[in-house]
Amino acid sequence: MKSMSRNTPPARKYDSTRRQAQARETRLKIVEAAHTLFLERGYAGTTMEAIAEQAGVSPETIYATLKNKRKILSFLFEISVGGDDQPVRVLERPEPQAVLHDTDQHRQLTRFAKDITGILSRAAPVFEIMRGAAKMEPEIAKLLQRLLRERLRNMTVVAEHIAANGPLREGLSKRMAAEIIWSMTSPELYRLFTLDLGWTNKQYTQWLLDTLIRLLLP
Repeated sequence: MKSMSRNTPPARKYDSTRRQAQARETRLKIVEAAHTLFLERGYAGTTMEAIAEQAGVSPETIYATLKNKRKILSFLFEISVGGDDQPVRVLERPEPQAVLHDTDQHRQLTRFAKDITGILSRAAPVFEIMRGAAKMEPEIAKLLQRLLRERLRNMTVVAEHIAANGPLREGLSKRMAAEIIWSMTSPELYRLFTLDLGWTNKQYTQWLLDTLIRLLLP
């Protein structure tokens, strides 16, 4: 009699890569659906059931994947800042790295103005949603404050790298330079120019570059 072990086919390896890809696709569908509804109905006016219907998944899938609306909004903001869902901090991405490692102040500011405009074009509408949601949910208010502090830390790094390549305007400390960059690149100011005044991204980028040169450099 032949051994049973010889006739038993080897166990198939679990295809974790495919499962991870499917999970990622589901998360992105959910976030894209939430983005559309948040813009149309506002954060408060968007239900988990509506997100599920828009995304073509069950509410249970959303709860299992992203837990709640607050986590969906947080993930949406991360994607809008980074441009994708990769877990890479914004300063570690290629364009910010190019800004930090350039050795010429004017080139740094030129690169920076262009890159931050792209980020703001994606993130500013989501930030406005978060501002509104923060008035209703304390946890989102805490998240918002954390993001504002993180953005100031990032701008401090930018200011320090610019100062490393030459002098700043007389009397201007690196801390003040960071706060100027932080305020000039706020989502609110970007929306004021592009939404309320109808500026193009190109116009905003040029204004930002010219303004930062005047305010930061001798």
